[in-house]
This record gives sequence, C-alpha cells and structure tokens, in this order.
Amino acid sequence: MRRGAESDRILNNQGPTLTIGLVNNMKDSALKATERQFTSLLDAASRDVTIQLRLYQLPGVLRKETVSSASGRYSEIDAIREDPLDGLIVTGREPSTPRLQDEPYWSSFTQLLDWAHDHTFSTIWSCLAAHAAVLHLDGITRIRSIRKECGLFECDLLSNHPMTAGAPSRVRMPHSRWNGLDESELRNRGYHILTRSDCVGVDAFVRQSRSLFVFFQGHPEYEANTLLLEYRRDVARYLRGEAAAYPSLPEAYFDDVTSERLLEIGREARLFPREELLSRISAILGQTQLHNSWQATAVSLYRNWLSYLTSAKESAKDRSSDASTPTGSAARINSDRAVASRMASPAVQFIQ
Repeated sequence: MRRGAESDRILNNQGPTLTIGLVNNMKDSALKATERQFTSLLDAASRDVTIQLRLYQLPGVLRKETVSSASGRYSEIDAIREDPLDGLIVTGREPSTPRLQDEPYWSSFTQLLDWAHDHTFSTIWSCLAAHAAVLHLDGITRIRSIRKECGLFECDLLSNHPMTAGAPSRVRMPHSRWNGLDESELRNRGYHILTRSDCVGVDAFVRQSRSLFVFFQGHPEYEANTLLLEYRRDVARYLRGEAAAYPSLPEAYFDDVTSERLLEIGREARLFPREELLSRISAILGQTQLHNSWQATAVSLYRNWLSYLTSAKESAKDRSSDASTPTGSAARINSDRAVASRMASPAVQFIQ
C-alpha cells in the first residue's frame, strides 16, 4: 500500500468519480490551512461528482519533525506513478533561493510536471508553482515588482473558455505575491490568457496540449481571513527586524475604519519598531469583519474544472471502446463533438 493511501479523502459520495491529487508544497505553518482550503473548495464545487483526493509531498521540501509526523497522510511523490489520476493540483512555496532552479525540490518538481503532461487530463499550477512551471516549460522568468501585490483585485475576462464558462466580464480575485509574469511573453509562447487586472497583470491563463494546464497567479482557494493572516505575519517580520520594509495594507480588503487604525500603527512602527506593537495589530484584526466576496467565483472556476475533467474522462472511455469497432473513427468524432457541446454550455453562473 502506498504511504497515505489509508487516508484518501472522499468528497461527496454520488455521481461520476474523479481521482485528484494535491501536491501541497506550502511551508509548515500553512500546510494544514492550504490542505483545508483546497479540500473545502473542491467539496463546494463537486456538486454531483464524487472526488477521491490523494495527498502528496515533494522530496526536498524540508519540514520540522513535528510537522513531518503530522503530514504522515501525505504520500511521497514517487507513489504518484502508481496512482492513476484524472486531475492534479500543485501549490507553490515561498522560495529559499534567488533562483527557482536552485530550490532543493526543483528536480522532483520538473519530473512531476513532465509526468502530469502525459498522465492527467488537467493540472492546476497555483501561484509560485505556475511561475516554476512556465520557467521549466518555456524559459519564462518571473519579474519582481517594486512592491508586494497583495489584496483583492478586479480582473477582466478576456475570452471564452471552459474554465470560465458563465463568467461575467469582471471577477474579483485575491493576490499575494512579489513576482509576476509578462503577459506578452506568455502570449508569444502559446499561453491563453483568461483573466487579467490592470493593477496586477495576468490572473489566470491556460495552455492546452496533451493535458490542459491551468495556471493561477491569484488564489481562488483563499479563505476570508487568509490575507489578514499574511499581513499580520509580514508585520511581525518587520517588527522583529526580519524584513526591511513595513508591509502595505492589502488592497480593497479591510473596511475604512480598520484600514485607518492599521495605517496609524504602521506610521508609528516605521519611526520606532518594536514587537509589542504586534499585540495592538492583533487586537484590531481580531475585531474586523471580513467577507469572502470571491467564494462564488472560486467555486464556479473549480466546478468548471471538474466538469472539464469529467467530460475528458468520458471522452477517453469512448475512444477506448470505439477503437475496437469498425466504425471507431466516426464514433470518436461524434464523441468529441458531444464533449465540445457539453463544455460550450456554462457549467454554472458566476455570482459577484
């Protein structure tokens, strides 16, 4: 039995079954939260689909002993070759080196990417994993911004695609990153831009080959308080002298009163940084009310992704059975047309 097999998660319990892998590369403090975010999002999006979720970890992602024991439900990535998967989700991780190619997990990451191309119907690459993926695939390097792009940003829908079926012309999405990708370079290398923001550039994009690769620079999986926790972490780093710059407030995230109180403490911290200010920050953050205004969009995106996986899996079954009949070619064409027809219809309407 592969390591972790006894703890596979079953989301929903009806309808067609999809087997999805989650490669969770997040740091120790965010490991459980990230697992919860993706599990909850898949559960909300599954509707009439049964999802068997399998957890994996990359070698080279070092963890503390206490976290390693807690992550015993995670299989080593080598086991993925023994586990047929329909879809895969790969998270990023805060880099420990200036060059992604120098990260200790780079070799296992690139092997995973090549495997996913040939053995999944579709794979989602989240945030830094998206940057690492396009670097390996096409040599596209990320570009560091002058400030951290953090907050909620309005993103415009640029084209029709099964992933954005039923989407309005504009959606809201959380972002939290220092680096981004050049839109023109992505287009020139054959990537299809789905959504973008005038403020933070490309949001979501895809590339279709043997597997549909879906890339998110934003974080549809985030919970309502995730940006809050990241802001508090960044403030703590500054107050402890671990960061040179005091963090900016997340854009369009806190209410006006909360924002003004946080800005006031920020001004004080820049003049006289000290750790006791963190307790005042925490008290303010503990009183603020947050709303996950992007949840409906996130559920819709992932519901469309599950719909794509289901249609691709059904089409593959049709092709396998038709190949043994004299009329296989005609049946395969009809099957492809049926899948295209299903995916042309919106899987769900986005709600803002």
